[in-house]
Parts: sequence; C-alpha cells; structure tokens
Amino acid sequence: MGIFSRSVLNKKPNDSTRLIITTFFGVVFGFLIGVSFPSLSVSKLNFASGLLPTIDLSYMGEKKLGISRHSVTNSSSNSTTSSSAKLNDTSKIWIPSNPRGAERLPPGIIVAESDLNLRRLWGKPSEDLTNIPKYLVTFTVGYNQRHNIDACVKKFSGNFTILLFHYDGRVSEWDQFGWSRQAIHVSARKQTKWWYAKRFLHPDIVASYDYIFIWDEDLGVEHFNAEEYIKLVKKHGLELSQPGLEPNNGLTWQMTKRRGDQEVHNFVEIMAPVFSRDAWRCVWYMIQNDLVHGWGLDFAMRKCIEPAHEKIGVVDSQWIVHQRVPSLGNQVEQETHFHYFISSHLLCSSLYPSSLPRAFELEELIRSLCCV
Repeated sequence: MGIFSRSVLNKKPNDSTRLIITTFFGVVFGFLIGVSFPSLSVSKLNFASGLLPTIDLSYMGEKKLGISRHSVTNSSSNSTTSSSAKLNDTSKIWIPSNPRGAERLPPGIIVAESDLNLRRLWGKPSEDLTNIPKYLVTFTVGYNQRHNIDACVKKFSGNFTILLFHYDGRVSEWDQFGWSRQAIHVSARKQTKWWYAKRFLHPDIVASYDYIFIWDEDLGVEHFNAEEYIKLVKKHGLELSQPGLEPNNGLTWQMTKRRGDQEVHNFVEIMAPVFSRDAWRCVWYMIQNDLVHGWGLDFAMRKCIEPAHEKIGVVDSQWIVHQRVPSLGNQVEQETHFHYFISSHLLCSSLYPSSLPRAFELEELIRSLCCV
C-alpha cells in the first residue's frame, strides 16, 4: 500500500506540468494563427449557437476585414501616389531656352522643327527617303494652268520638294502627271499665295530647306534652269532673289527686267521671289493675316535683309517670262481690284517714298490690271 500511494503522488506533479506546458503552447499557437490570418471571419466558423452569445458575428468579421482592407488600400494608394509624384514632378525642370510652351520638357526630347517630306506607313523611318530635298518650290495653281505648271515642275530636279496650293479645289485631276503623286497638295478655294504661305509655310515647318520658291502659276520657264539658278544665288550670297523677267514681253517693273550685260542686279518683286531660310523666317512674320494680293510687300521685304543692296538681287542670266494669264484675279470685281492696288501702293509710298515707281509705269500697270 505504501508503494502504491507514493507512485500516485509522484505522477500528479508531472501531469500538472504537462498540462501547463500544453496550455501555454496552445495559447501561443492560437495567437500566431490569429496574427497570420487577420481577415479570418469568425462568422464562417461553425460554432454551436449555444456556445456563443447572441451577437452579430458577420458584422464583426466584416468590420475587421474592412479595417484590414482599408489599411492595405491606403498603403497601396500612398505608395502609388508617391511614385506618381516622383515621376510627374516637373517643378524642378524649367528651361527658358526651350520653345515657348515647352519649358518644362527635357531638351533631349524636343523637336522644334519639321519638314514636308512624305513618310511611308511601314518600314524603318530612316529608309523612307532615298533623297532628301534641299529646296522647296510652291505654286498657287488652278487646273486650267496645268500644262504650264507641268512645264515649270520639269525644270526643278529631285533636290526640290514640289508643293501646289489649289485655289479652285480641283486636286485629283492633277494625277495625270507622274510627278503629282510625289508632290504635296493643299486646297482652299479662292485664296492667294500669301494666304497659303502664312498658314502652311511657317519657318519651323520649312526650316530644312535652304531656299524657298514662292511662285505664281503664269510664268514661262523656257530659259530657266533651277540648279544653275541656285548656283548663282550662292555665288552672289543672295538672301532674297528672283529670275530676271523678259523685258519685251508684257508689262513688268523696269527694275526687274532682265539685263543682258550682267548676272545680277538689285530689287525683287512678289511674282517669283526666292527666299533663303533666314530671310523667309523674317518675312513670314511681316505677312499680315488679311494680306491678299501682296502688292507693296516687295518694297518692305528689304527690311529683313542686311545689307539689302548686297543680298537682294535679280538673277539676269536665268530668266522667265510673265505670261499674264487671267486666273484667280478674274474672281474679283475689277473695281475692287483697282482700289486695292491704289491703296496698297499709296501706303507703300508713304513708308518708302524713294521706292515708288515712276508715274507712267504705275498708270500703265493700273490700266493693264483693269483690262484683265
């Protein structure tokens, strides 16, 4: 009996210790489980209804879940906002030398100028152009003058981009000429070349061209060669030029008539001007938005050239003929035509009195215009 009682007494402390240890580890394990799964809803556990008091377990679970989701969402949102702020923070970029409106952009991504080169819809951009044109020639045209324009275009080599401004709205008919499909066509009814030039020949658009020809449609070019003309312009350093005009064909300014004894002489009018890149950048800003025929502009363009007497010239050895073919001018009344001419030259004479043509030349020109 004594031995049995001692063995029972020895087991009791061991059982108590084991129970305490088991309980402790159970609590720790439960705590770890609870921390690891904070969104676990107790409403999903199948407890007997009698074991728990009558409370809204689903509400407690959703509330706990909502808090957890809210904290996670806020954390994610704050992280995204912080990253976006870092990416979009342009307050530290301000470069005054950038083009207006682009001061917040890094200079390396800015493309301030463009060109009129046509691009393919596929392939490498570097392979789009086998030949990059150096010069631009524009004609303001009507379909009735198509054969004369065809003759003109053939005088210009592949070094020239051809741009046609259509004042009669007829564009697709020009596809009868092979070169037309490589040309650029812009159409707006009953507009003059200066209206087109102001809107489509911005200096930043034509900056890739060394020279810009802005010509009328009624010019005879039998004695003209564009490449030879460019050589003479470069030789004499002309910023503003034009071919000489045949002196015995129609009415022209005395100062622009071809002189057979020299290559170049001064003054350029608005019929067939050729601008260097720098000269056009200045003249473009001079053209008013409501300018129509441009009479008088030729007297003012010299303000953009310095020194004008050295860098403005008529190239006599490359000459053209003014055919004086009635075209766009017929779409306005003669009376309006007459008064506009007078007002333009009176304004011009008030600004440049020494450059006003002689009285008999002006009278003859007005009479000619009224008869067109």
